[in-house]
Amino acid sequence: MSLAIIDARQWQNRFDLESGQQMEKSNPVADMVSTVLSWNPYPGDVDEKANEWVTRTALDLVDQYEPNLVCLSYVQQFFAHRHFAHSKADWEKMCVNAMAEAQKFIEISGYTPVIVGTGGMISLKGAMDLSGIDGLAISSNWSARYCGVHQPSKDDMALIHKFMAEGKIERIVTKEEWIDLFKSEQPDIQIHQDEALMPDYLVVSNEGYTFKTMGTTLRKPVNIPENNFKVPVYTGLGKLDDLRGIKPLVRSNLIHHKIALILVEGVGKEFFPKDHSMCRNGCGWFCNEPGDSFYLTLSTGKHEPFAYPAGYRSFDRDAEITKFPFSGYMLSVPENTLALDYSGKSIAVGNRSMFMHMMFGVDISVECFARNLFNQGCLGVVHRMDKYGM
Repeated sequence: MSLAIIDARQWQNRFDLESGQQMEKSNPVADMVSTVLSWNPYPGDVDEKANEWVTRTALDLVDQYEPNLVCLSYVQQFFAHRHFAHSKADWEKMCVNAMAEAQKFIEISGYTPVIVGTGGMISLKGAMDLSGIDGLAISSNWSARYCGVHQPSKDDMALIHKFMAEGKIERIVTKEEWIDLFKSEQPDIQIHQDEALMPDYLVVSNEGYTFKTMGTTLRKPVNIPENNFKVPVYTGLGKLDDLRGIKPLVRSNLIHHKIALILVEGVGKEFFPKDHSMCRNGCGWFCNEPGDSFYLTLSTGKHEPFAYPAGYRSFDRDAEITKFPFSGYMLSVPENTLALDYSGKSIAVGNRSMFMHMMFGVDISVECFARNLFNQGCLGVVHRMDKYGM
Protein backbone atom coordinates (compact mmCIF):
# COMPACT_ATOMS: atom_id res chain seq x y z
CA MET A 1 0.00 0.00 0.00
CA SER A 2 1.44 3.38 -1.07
CA LEU A 3 0.75 6.50 0.95
CA ALA A 4 0.15 9.93 -0.60
CA ILE A 5 0.64 13.09 1.40
CA ILE A 6 -0.75 16.35 0.03
CA ASP A 7 0.63 19.60 1.44
CA ALA A 8 -1.21 22.79 0.51
CA ARG A 9 0.69 25.13 2.88
CA GLN A 10 -0.45 24.88 6.51
CA TRP A 11 -2.75 21.99 5.52
CA GLN A 12 -1.78 18.35 5.09
CA ASN A 13 -3.75 15.18 4.55
CA ARG A 14 -2.77 11.57 3.93
CA PHE A 15 -4.42 9.25 1.44
CA ASP A 16 -4.11 5.77 0.02
CA LEU A 17 -2.49 6.40 -3.38
CA GLU A 18 -4.49 3.76 -5.24
CA SER A 19 -7.99 4.36 -3.87
CA GLY A 20 -7.71 8.02 -2.89
CA GLN A 21 -9.31 7.26 0.47
CA GLN A 22 -8.14 9.44 3.35
CA MET A 23 -5.88 7.71 5.87
CA GLU A 24 -4.54 8.59 9.28
CA LYS A 25 -1.53 6.31 8.96
CA SER A 26 1.39 7.28 11.18
CA ASN A 27 4.82 5.95 10.37
CA PRO A 28 8.34 7.32 10.88
CA VAL A 29 8.91 7.56 7.10
CA ALA A 30 5.56 9.26 6.47
CA ASP A 31 6.19 11.67 9.33
CA MET A 32 9.63 12.51 7.93
CA VAL A 33 8.20 13.17 4.45
CA SER A 34 5.48 15.35 5.98
CA THR A 35 8.15 17.41 7.69
CA VAL A 36 10.17 17.85 4.50
CA LEU A 37 7.01 18.93 2.66
CA SER A 38 6.27 21.53 5.34
CA TRP A 39 9.79 22.94 4.94
CA ASN A 40 9.49 23.35 1.17
CA PRO A 41 6.30 24.98 -0.19
CA TYR A 42 6.17 24.87 -3.98
CA PRO A 43 6.49 28.28 -5.67
CA GLY A 44 4.71 27.32 -8.93
CA ASP A 45 5.51 25.74 -12.29
CA VAL A 46 6.77 28.89 -14.03
CA ASP A 47 8.18 30.67 -10.98
CA GLU A 48 11.91 31.34 -11.35
CA LYS A 49 12.52 29.62 -7.99
CA ALA A 50 10.82 26.35 -8.98
CA ASN A 51 14.09 24.63 -9.91
CA GLU A 52 15.72 25.87 -6.73
CA TRP A 53 12.85 24.16 -4.90
CA VAL A 54 13.84 20.84 -6.51
CA THR A 55 17.44 21.14 -5.29
CA ARG A 56 16.51 22.24 -1.78
CA THR A 57 13.84 19.57 -1.31
CA ALA A 58 16.11 16.84 -2.67
CA LEU A 59 18.94 17.84 -0.34
CA ASP A 60 16.56 17.79 2.63
CA LEU A 61 15.41 14.27 1.70
CA VAL A 62 19.01 13.15 1.22
CA ASP A 63 19.84 14.39 4.73
CA GLN A 64 16.84 12.62 6.23
CA TYR A 65 16.83 9.35 4.26
CA GLU A 66 20.39 8.84 2.93
CA PRO A 67 19.43 7.19 -0.38
CA ASN A 68 21.85 5.54 -2.78
CA LEU A 69 19.82 6.56 -5.82
CA VAL A 70 18.29 9.99 -6.44
CA CYS A 71 16.10 10.86 -9.46
CA LEU A 72 15.50 14.56 -10.16
CA SER A 73 13.69 16.55 -12.80
CA TYR A 74 14.12 20.26 -13.44
CA VAL A 75 11.23 21.46 -15.59
CA GLN A 76 10.58 25.16 -14.81
CA GLN A 77 12.36 26.35 -17.95
CA PHE A 78 10.28 24.02 -20.15
CA PHE A 79 6.95 25.17 -18.68
CA ALA A 80 7.92 28.85 -18.78
CA HIS A 81 9.22 28.80 -22.35
CA ARG A 82 6.38 26.66 -23.67
CA HIS A 83 3.69 29.13 -22.63
CA PHE A 84 5.38 32.52 -22.59
CA ALA A 85 7.55 34.45 -25.05
CA HIS A 86 11.15 35.05 -23.99
CA SER A 87 14.09 36.66 -25.68
CA LYS A 88 16.88 34.36 -26.76
CA ALA A 89 19.05 35.74 -23.96
CA ASP A 90 16.40 35.09 -21.30
CA TRP A 91 15.75 31.57 -22.60
CA GLU A 92 19.45 30.75 -22.56
CA LYS A 93 19.69 32.12 -19.03
CA MET A 94 16.89 29.77 -17.90
CA CYS A 95 18.69 26.77 -19.41
CA VAL A 96 21.99 27.81 -17.80
CA ASN A 97 20.24 28.21 -14.45
CA ALA A 98 18.62 24.77 -14.72
CA MET A 99 22.01 23.17 -15.34
CA ALA A 100 23.46 25.21 -12.47
CA GLU A 101 20.83 23.83 -10.08
CA ALA A 102 21.71 20.30 -11.16
CA GLN A 103 25.38 21.05 -10.59
CA LYS A 104 24.63 22.59 -7.19
CA PHE A 105 22.93 19.40 -6.08
CA ILE A 106 25.91 17.33 -7.25
CA GLU A 107 28.47 19.56 -5.55
CA ILE A 108 26.65 19.64 -2.21
CA SER A 109 25.56 16.00 -2.14
CA GLY A 110 28.61 14.37 -3.70
CA TYR A 111 26.50 12.04 -5.87
CA THR A 112 27.77 10.79 -9.23
CA PRO A 113 25.68 12.45 -11.95
CA VAL A 114 23.87 11.13 -14.99
CA ILE A 115 22.32 14.25 -16.52
CA VAL A 116 19.82 13.90 -19.37
CA GLY A 117 18.38 16.69 -21.50
CA THR A 118 15.15 16.24 -23.42
CA GLY A 119 16.46 18.45 -26.23
CA GLY A 120 15.81 21.98 -27.44
CA MET A 121 12.65 23.91 -28.25
CA ILE A 122 11.44 25.83 -31.30
CA SER A 123 8.98 28.68 -31.84
CA LEU A 124 5.48 27.56 -32.80
CA LYS A 125 4.89 27.97 -36.54
CA GLY A 126 1.19 27.12 -36.45
CA ALA A 127 -1.56 24.87 -35.10
CA MET A 128 -3.72 22.68 -37.33
CA ASP A 129 -7.36 22.77 -36.28
CA LEU A 130 -8.86 19.26 -36.23
CA SER A 131 -11.45 20.02 -33.57
CA GLY A 132 -14.41 19.99 -35.96
CA ILE A 133 -13.80 16.83 -38.00
CA ASP A 134 -16.49 14.17 -38.45
CA GLY A 135 -14.40 11.60 -36.60
CA LEU A 136 -12.42 12.29 -33.45
CA ALA A 137 -8.98 13.86 -33.16
CA ILE A 138 -7.04 13.65 -29.89
CA SER A 139 -3.78 15.38 -29.07
CA SER A 140 -2.88 15.59 -25.40
CA ASN A 141 -2.11 18.85 -23.64
CA TRP A 142 1.61 18.08 -23.63
CA SER A 143 2.03 16.62 -27.12
CA ALA A 144 2.96 18.80 -30.06
CA ARG A 145 4.12 16.28 -32.67
CA TYR A 146 1.43 13.57 -32.51
CA CYS A 147 -2.34 13.50 -32.97
CA GLY A 148 -4.54 10.43 -32.92
CA VAL A 149 -7.45 10.27 -35.38
CA HIS A 150 -10.39 7.90 -34.79
CA GLN A 151 -12.87 6.81 -37.48
CA PRO A 152 -12.13 9.61 -39.94
CA SER A 153 -14.47 10.34 -42.83
CA LYS A 154 -13.31 10.98 -46.41
CA ASP A 155 -13.59 14.71 -45.74
CA ASP A 156 -11.46 14.32 -42.61
CA MET A 157 -8.72 12.56 -44.55
CA ALA A 158 -8.93 15.19 -47.29
CA LEU A 159 -8.34 17.92 -44.67
CA ILE A 160 -5.36 16.04 -43.23
CA HIS A 161 -3.88 15.55 -46.70
CA LYS A 162 -4.40 19.28 -47.34
CA PHE A 163 -2.29 20.10 -44.27
CA MET A 164 0.27 17.60 -45.52
CA ALA A 165 0.44 19.31 -48.93
CA GLU A 166 1.01 22.62 -47.11
CA GLY A 167 4.10 21.15 -45.43
CA LYS A 168 2.57 21.01 -41.93
CA ILE A 169 2.25 17.23 -41.61
CA GLU A 170 5.18 14.86 -42.01
CA ARG A 171 3.32 11.56 -42.29
CA ILE A 172 0.07 9.68 -41.64
CA VAL A 173 0.60 6.31 -39.96
CA THR A 174 -1.93 3.54 -39.43
CA LYS A 175 -2.17 1.90 -36.01
CA GLU A 176 -0.76 -1.31 -37.45
CA GLU A 177 2.23 0.49 -39.00
CA TRP A 178 2.93 2.27 -35.73
CA ILE A 179 2.92 -0.98 -33.74
CA ASP A 180 4.99 -2.82 -36.36
CA LEU A 181 7.67 -0.11 -36.29
CA PHE A 182 8.44 -0.79 -32.65
CA LYS A 183 7.95 -4.55 -32.85
CA SER A 184 10.62 -4.67 -35.55
CA GLU A 185 13.17 -3.22 -33.13
CA GLN A 186 11.80 -4.55 -29.84
CA PRO A 187 9.84 -7.78 -30.50
CA ASP A 188 8.81 -8.20 -26.86
CA ILE A 189 7.23 -4.74 -26.62
CA GLN A 190 4.01 -4.66 -24.63
CA ILE A 191 0.86 -2.67 -25.32
CA HIS A 192 -0.45 -1.97 -21.85
CA GLN A 193 -3.69 -0.32 -22.90
CA ASP A 194 -6.77 -1.46 -24.83
CA GLU A 195 -5.78 -1.51 -28.52
CA ALA A 196 -9.40 -0.75 -29.47
CA LEU A 197 -9.01 2.67 -27.85
CA MET A 198 -5.86 3.48 -29.80
CA PRO A 199 -6.30 5.78 -32.81
CA ASP A 200 -6.87 4.39 -36.28
CA TYR A 201 -4.26 6.84 -37.57
CA LEU A 202 -1.41 8.67 -35.93
CA VAL A 203 -0.81 12.00 -37.64
CA VAL A 204 2.74 13.31 -37.25
CA SER A 205 3.44 17.02 -37.62
CA ASN A 206 6.45 18.63 -39.19
CA GLU A 207 8.77 20.41 -36.79
CA GLY A 208 7.28 23.62 -35.42
CA TYR A 209 3.64 22.66 -36.00
CA THR A 210 1.10 21.26 -33.59
CA PHE A 211 -2.60 20.41 -33.43
CA LYS A 212 -5.77 21.94 -32.03
CA THR A 213 -8.26 19.27 -30.98
CA MET A 214 -11.21 18.77 -28.67
CA GLY A 215 -10.16 18.46 -25.04
CA THR A 216 -6.89 20.37 -25.12
CA THR A 217 -7.35 22.59 -22.08
CA LEU A 218 -4.00 24.32 -21.73
CA ARG A 219 -3.32 27.74 -23.20
CA LYS A 220 -1.85 27.90 -26.69
CA PRO A 221 1.89 27.17 -26.66
CA VAL A 222 4.44 29.75 -27.73
CA ASN A 223 7.33 27.30 -28.10
CA ILE A 224 7.27 23.51 -28.53
CA PRO A 225 9.92 20.77 -28.51
CA GLU A 226 12.12 20.30 -31.53
CA ASN A 227 12.06 16.87 -33.15
CA ASN A 228 14.77 15.59 -30.82
CA PHE A 229 15.77 12.23 -32.31
CA LYS A 230 18.94 12.46 -30.22
CA VAL A 231 19.27 13.99 -26.76
CA PRO A 232 22.32 14.98 -24.69
CA VAL A 233 23.53 12.84 -21.77
CA TYR A 234 26.43 13.67 -19.48
CA THR A 235 28.05 11.15 -17.15
CA GLY A 236 31.47 9.84 -16.25
CA LEU A 237 30.15 6.30 -15.82
CA GLY A 238 30.45 5.24 -19.46
CA LYS A 239 29.68 6.07 -23.07
CA LEU A 240 26.07 5.89 -24.20
CA ASP A 241 24.40 6.05 -27.61
CA ASP A 242 20.79 5.14 -26.75
CA LEU A 243 18.40 6.38 -24.07
CA ARG A 244 17.61 2.75 -23.24
CA GLY A 245 21.18 2.25 -22.03
CA ILE A 246 20.77 4.55 -19.04
CA LYS A 247 18.90 2.11 -16.79
CA PRO A 248 21.50 -0.70 -17.05
CA LEU A 249 24.31 1.83 -16.70
CA VAL A 250 22.85 3.27 -13.48
CA ARG A 251 21.92 -0.09 -11.98
CA SER A 252 25.31 -1.66 -12.67
CA ASN A 253 27.14 1.26 -11.03
CA LEU A 254 25.00 1.55 -7.89
CA ILE A 255 27.20 -1.11 -6.28
CA HIS A 256 30.08 1.34 -6.08
CA HIS A 257 28.49 4.79 -6.47
CA LYS A 258 25.71 6.92 -5.10
CA ILE A 259 24.04 8.12 -8.29
CA ALA A 260 21.83 11.06 -9.19
CA LEU A 261 19.83 10.64 -12.41
CA ILE A 262 18.86 14.18 -13.39
CA LEU A 263 16.50 15.31 -16.16
CA VAL A 264 16.53 18.87 -17.48
CA GLU A 265 13.56 19.36 -19.79
CA GLY A 266 13.72 21.56 -22.85
CA VAL A 267 17.51 21.80 -22.62
CA GLY A 268 19.68 20.94 -25.61
CA LYS A 269 23.27 19.94 -26.13
CA GLU A 270 24.65 23.50 -26.26
CA PHE A 271 24.15 23.79 -22.48
CA PHE A 272 25.87 20.48 -21.65
CA PRO A 273 29.56 19.91 -20.89
CA LYS A 274 31.65 19.28 -24.01
CA ASP A 275 32.24 15.61 -23.16
CA HIS A 276 28.53 14.71 -23.28
CA SER A 277 27.09 11.96 -25.50
CA MET A 278 24.18 12.22 -27.92
CA CYS A 279 21.74 9.36 -27.32
CA ARG A 280 19.12 7.97 -29.64
CA ASN A 281 15.62 8.94 -28.51
CA GLY A 282 13.07 6.84 -30.31
CA CYS A 283 12.70 4.51 -33.25
CA GLY A 284 12.54 5.31 -36.98
CA TRP A 285 10.34 8.38 -37.52
CA PHE A 286 9.13 8.38 -33.87
CA CYS A 287 10.95 10.48 -31.27
CA ASN A 288 9.85 10.77 -27.66
CA GLU A 289 8.57 14.19 -26.68
CA PRO A 290 9.15 15.34 -23.10
CA GLY A 291 6.54 13.31 -21.25
CA ASP A 292 5.55 9.80 -20.22
CA SER A 293 7.17 7.85 -23.07
CA PHE A 294 10.48 9.68 -22.56
CA TYR A 295 10.48 9.09 -18.80
CA LEU A 296 9.45 5.44 -19.17
CA THR A 297 12.05 4.69 -21.84
CA LEU A 298 14.68 6.23 -19.58
CA SER A 299 13.47 4.36 -16.50
CA THR A 300 12.67 0.93 -17.97
CA GLY A 301 15.45 0.64 -20.55
CA LYS A 302 12.86 -0.21 -23.20
CA HIS A 303 10.76 1.66 -25.73
CA GLU A 304 7.41 2.43 -24.08
CA PRO A 305 5.31 4.44 -26.56
CA PHE A 306 2.25 2.26 -25.95
CA ALA A 307 2.08 2.53 -22.16
CA TYR A 308 -0.06 5.64 -22.66
CA PRO A 309 -0.30 5.92 -26.47
CA ALA A 310 -0.64 9.28 -28.17
CA GLY A 311 -4.24 9.88 -29.23
CA TYR A 312 -5.62 7.24 -26.84
CA ARG A 313 -9.32 7.49 -25.88
CA SER A 314 -8.63 7.33 -22.15
CA PHE A 315 -12.03 8.85 -21.32
CA ASP A 316 -13.78 5.74 -22.68
CA ARG A 317 -12.51 3.59 -19.81
CA ASP A 318 -14.98 2.58 -17.11
CA ALA A 319 -14.96 5.37 -14.52
CA GLU A 320 -16.07 2.98 -11.78
CA ILE A 321 -12.76 1.12 -11.90
CA THR A 322 -10.55 4.19 -12.15
CA LYS A 323 -7.68 4.04 -9.67
CA PHE A 324 -4.85 6.36 -8.64
CA PRO A 325 -6.83 9.64 -8.61
CA PHE A 326 -3.69 11.69 -7.87
CA SER A 327 -1.81 10.15 -10.81
CA GLY A 328 -3.58 11.67 -13.80
CA TYR A 329 -4.42 9.16 -16.53
CA MET A 330 -2.26 6.40 -15.02
CA LEU A 331 -4.14 3.40 -13.66
CA SER A 332 -1.23 1.43 -12.21
CA VAL A 333 2.35 1.80 -11.08
CA PRO A 334 4.51 1.02 -14.15
CA GLU A 335 6.52 -2.21 -14.08
CA ASN A 336 10.27 -2.73 -14.53
CA THR A 337 11.15 0.85 -13.65
CA LEU A 338 14.60 1.91 -12.49
CA ALA A 339 14.29 1.46 -8.71
CA LEU A 340 11.26 -0.82 -8.40
CA ASP A 341 13.29 -3.93 -7.52
CA TYR A 342 16.34 -2.10 -6.16
CA SER A 343 17.22 -3.21 -2.62
CA GLY A 344 18.95 0.05 -1.68
CA LYS A 345 17.23 3.28 -0.72
CA SER A 346 15.93 5.62 -3.43
CA ILE A 347 14.11 8.94 -3.77
CA ALA A 348 12.76 11.19 -6.53
CA VAL A 349 12.07 14.92 -6.52
CA GLY A 350 10.85 17.06 -9.38
CA ASN A 351 8.55 19.77 -10.65
CA ARG A 352 6.74 17.39 -13.02
CA SER A 353 3.42 16.29 -11.57
CA MET A 354 2.64 12.54 -11.54
CA PHE A 355 5.82 11.40 -13.23
CA MET A 356 8.11 11.38 -10.21
CA HIS A 357 5.97 9.06 -8.08
CA MET A 358 4.99 6.76 -10.95
CA MET A 359 7.93 6.57 -13.34
CA PHE A 360 10.97 5.62 -11.29
CA GLY A 361 9.75 3.05 -8.73
CA VAL A 362 11.56 4.81 -5.88
CA ASP A 363 10.83 4.43 -2.17
CA ILE A 364 9.91 8.09 -1.63
CA SER A 365 9.02 10.88 -4.03
CA VAL A 366 8.19 14.55 -3.66
CA GLU A 367 6.75 16.55 -6.53
CA CYS A 368 4.69 19.60 -7.29
CA PHE A 369 0.96 18.98 -7.10
CA ALA A 370 -0.05 21.14 -10.04
CA ARG A 371 -2.55 20.75 -12.85
CA ASN A 372 -2.50 22.89 -16.01
CA LEU A 373 -0.01 25.25 -14.32
CA PHE A 374 -2.33 25.81 -11.33
CA ASN A 375 -0.35 25.38 -8.11
CA GLN A 376 -2.16 23.18 -5.58
CA GLY A 377 0.84 22.52 -3.35
CA CYS A 378 3.10 19.48 -3.08
CA LEU A 379 2.59 15.74 -3.19
CA GLY A 380 4.75 13.28 -1.31
CA VAL A 381 4.39 9.56 -2.00
CA VAL A 382 5.81 6.76 0.14
CA HIS A 383 5.95 3.43 -1.70
CA ARG A 384 8.28 1.72 0.78
CA MET A 385 8.34 2.20 4.55
CA ASP A 386 10.67 -0.65 5.49
CA LYS A 387 14.09 0.83 4.61
CA TYR A 388 14.20 3.80 6.97
CA GLY A 389 17.13 3.49 9.33
CA MET A 390 18.95 0.89 7.20
